[in-house]
Amino acid sequence: MPTISIETTERSDVLDMTEDVSRAIPDDADGIATVFARHTTAGVTVNEAESRLLEDLANALDGLVPDAGWAHDEIDNNADGHVRAMLVGPSVTVPVSDGQPDLGTWQSILFVECDGPRTRTIQVETVDG
Repeated sequence: MPTISIETTERSDVLDMTEDVSRAIPDDADGIATVFARHTTAGVTVNEAESRLLEDLANALDGLVPDAGWAHDEIDNNADGHVRAMLVGPSVTVPVSDGQPDLGTWQSILFVECDGPRTRTIQVETVDG
């Protein structure tokens, strides 16, 4: 099963990984691809990859979920990252045509880091339909 490695440089970060996902899909695939973050403090979503919007998303998650006052912080001080990742979700499923994600005009597959900087592994599973 193809995997993608992503390096993040910030505690909260949003990165466009559409090209990486495209390379992980077999050239002859037609069906669906599920893109899954194998982490509890990171997520995947589909939206526009405009740089200010990516920054807005990271800032919105930071604003929605404060980084202090959580019981889990007694263990490893990253409860906010877990809660932010739960809001985003760990995966997306997208249609695939001719070996490429069949996305809308402004849609991109985005990786959302909630507890970086880290090296992350993303799994891409393609099912022909």
